[in-house]
Amino acid sequence: MTDLETRVAPRGLAAAAPALLGYAAVRALGLLVLAVWSAARDKSAYTLLTARWDSLWYTRVAELGYGYEVRLPNGDVHSNLAFFPLLPWLERLLHAVSPLSYAGAGLVVSLLASLAAAWGIHAVATHLYGPRAGVCAVLLWAVLPVGIVQSMAYSESLFTALAAWSLYAVLTGRWLTAGTLAMLAGLTRPVGLAVVAAVWAAGITAFLRERAAIAPSAHLRSTAPEPGAHRHEHAPSPARHLSQDGAPAWRRALGMLLAPLGAAGYVLWVGHRTGAGPLGYLDVQAGWRNGFDGGYAFARFVAEKFTAFPSALAGLGLLVGVALLIWLYVVCVRQRQPLPLLVYAGVVTLLALCASSYFGSKPRLLLPAFPLLLPLALALARLRTTASALVVGGVAVASALYGAFWLNGSGPP
Repeated sequence: MTDLETRVAPRGLAAAAPALLGYAAVRALGLLVLAVWSAARDKSAYTLLTARWDSLWYTRVAELGYGYEVRLPNGDVHSNLAFFPLLPWLERLLHAVSPLSYAGAGLVVSLLASLAAAWGIHAVATHLYGPRAGVCAVLLWAVLPVGIVQSMAYSESLFTALAAWSLYAVLTGRWLTAGTLAMLAGLTRPVGLAVVAAVWAAGITAFLRERAAIAPSAHLRSTAPEPGAHRHEHAPSPARHLSQDGAPAWRRALGMLLAPLGAAGYVLWVGHRTGAGPLGYLDVQAGWRNGFDGGYAFARFVAEKFTAFPSALAGLGLLVGVALLIWLYVVCVRQRQPLPLLVYAGVVTLLALCASSYFGSKPRLLLPAFPLLLPLALALARLRTTASALVVGGVAVASALYGAFWLNGSGPP
């Protein structure tokens, strides 16, 4: 780390402090409401956060490694190979160096990662639209209806932190950092491919722009050579060695090479482990009834809601929700968000909506798509402070209540 980086980092954290304090307050409210609600139902909020659904699978991987599976009466096989390894690795590491259980370690990792994610979202939004929009973006991410997942021993917070900081690194020309974080994101969730796509889209675009910038100058030199130019014909051209952001071009290329190694490495390892070849991970996901069908199963699920009343109201709500997502993405395009953010948010949204997975999990799968919140953050930032505080406060209360109700329900989030 250079002297400059050492000086900049504390200022960055200080600048993010209001956003992080606001984020922590919203999440504390959610946990408090969850604790009260759960106690009223004779349930443990700690158990709900650490030892149900996916969190149990991550804990088993951390404790026992891979190889555990459950065979259902209908023939489906639920294998823990479906769960990417970075969160279990961190759980195992924290358990080894502390008195925490594996489940407790998962909760601590998630809580710390959620703060890192909030900081990364603030960094991206502030870089693009200023500090007020940065604070608003973080608060909007905190008050999402399924925001309680950010405080669970799940991998969403860890993945969002890695994705946000990788995108920030791309936007600021730190290609090795971007590639390394994308690699780690690829070890966290299958949707890590979205971060890889963003890094590659930015890298390819930069390469094409450099080629376009080099071509006219090369043409001019060939058609109108300056006297004595032959003396410098072997001198290297800076454009061939530096990217447009001033970083050496080899850093961008290396960052792009690093980006897919995490996801590709784990998928290939699963294929080798199962003996099913490079596509073996798809077979593992098929055992969970997960796959990519272009949205057919989800569309059929929504359509079935309109066959009766009052389920038709739920169907209408789902349609409104999908329309809102599409509208937000269109606004992001119209506001000329940088290409890496558009690619990332687009891939996350596409995979969430077009996967044939458990439909109740789709809101959770959309949590990492924070660039979709930036248009709303800009609108919120334009309000007076009192008005924006009232809006965020009201939504935070509603989110806390919904999160407690949702997590105390019977189905996995």
